[in-house]
Amino acid sequence: MLNVCVLMGRLTGDPELRHTTTDIPVTSFTLAVDRSYVPPNGEKVTDFVDIVAWRKTAEFVCKYFSKGQLVAVQGSIQIRNYQDKDGNKRRAFEIVANNVHFAEPKRNSYVSDAVVPPPEVETASSEVAHSVASEGKSSYSNGDSDDFQEIPIDNDLPF
Repeated sequence: MLNVCVLMGRLTGDPELRHTTTDIPVTSFTLAVDRSYVPPNGEKVTDFVDIVAWRKTAEFVCKYFSKGQLVAVQGSIQIRNYQDKDGNKRRAFEIVANNVHFAEPKRNSYVSDAVVPPPEVETASSEVAHSVASEGKSSYSNGDSDDFQEIPIDNDLPF
């Protein structure tokens, strides 16, 4: 049998660490996952998937992740049956996370929701761009043939 799930999405809230009565760390959070299929009306569809992490994984998630961050979760699907407070039978579908990974570069301390760098950073980068443009040089190769070395064909691979 195989029960493996891999998702990438954004946290809808800050995860909070809780402990069971036997002092086992646990956290639950929701991941907003965009579907790759776009319907004809052009509106993207997002699924909100419940995730549960236990022990060290729960501690890691609560320490390093926050609302809005893009994360990758690897785990397994769990379906639980339970009764709600009114006595109705309910079913819960969730992913039990085995691993949670960073899926985007580390955010700088100055990055806000607007993603606007402070003026001194913007000025420094514009000065660099101006100096590169004025010199007429770029930071990448133009693909001249001098950049490559011909490998002799003697039926002996170089590696």
